[in-house]
Amino acid sequence: MRDLLATAQAGQESERELQLFGPPREVMQVRAVPLRDADEVIGAAAFVHDITEIRRVEHVRRDFVANVSHELKTPIGAIELLAETVADCDDIDVMRQLSQQLAHEADRLAQIVDDLLDLSMIEAQETPTRERVSVRVLIDDAVERVRALALARGIPVRVAPVAADLGLSCDATQLVAALTNLLDNAVKYSEPGAAVEVSAHRAEDRGVIEVRDHGIGIPSSDLERIFERFYRVDKARSRATGGTGLGLAIVRHIAQAHGGDVRVESREGEGSTFSLELPDADRRAPEQRVAEAS
Repeated sequence: MRDLLATAQAGQESERELQLFGPPREVMQVRAVPLRDADEVIGAAAFVHDITEIRRVEHVRRDFVANVSHELKTPIGAIELLAETVADCDDIDVMRQLSQQLAHEADRLAQIVDDLLDLSMIEAQETPTRERVSVRVLIDDAVERVRALALARGIPVRVAPVAADLGLSCDATQLVAALTNLLDNAVKYSEPGAAVEVSAHRAEDRGVIEVRDHGIGIPSSDLERIFERFYRVDKARSRATGGTGLGLAIVRHIAQAHGGDVRVESREGEGSTFSLELPDADRRAPEQRVAEAS
């Protein structure tokens, strides 16, 4: 700072970014200018602009672009290699097998793009469209979406009785998507025969939907990061099961956009319980109901 002011007192403007080591760690943009009286420099002034959030967003954007590039590069590289192999192959049976692998990689690529588009649209929608929706209807719709996968993997999905009057104030399409992601994860990370259990209850002014599995569980060291974009606990297994690393990020964004949140409890080797918490449609404050209706 002193050298900036000294430069300004010498008659020249100067500018620099300074990092302040906290906590919290902050970034300031400092601009020093000379103060003049006619042609004479009589002093200097410094203007400080807090650009911490700007630099944080830039860092997040760079990481996101790098992660997207990496995730897209893997299936694209596999498709290129398989296509070259097919072109040089004369064995019909081998070509059929390679074609199936090509289709699998293409599906994986499409899933990544679909999840990116879903996340982009959800983030762009500042306020979700809300209506009162039965929790049982939301759960039934989500379970139906994963039924084929659950049957193929031999995973029974059990839904506990839900109170008929339990409803959420939400965008039904988004909530079904969030529940589907939680169920999809539970099924993919469970061993054949291990049930996935879904239940719902009230907790003060909130409705809580829980998805519990008896799968491999999540290490405690990973619990803080599993809702980050592209973060995977078991990268090899995630890719093998078709995971994109975006599902839980989508769930958290949907929950928080509705004024709620998603939480997880897990033990390695025992399974995980994800709890989706949202405002109870019938127990919100009157002013909230008026605001949503207007």
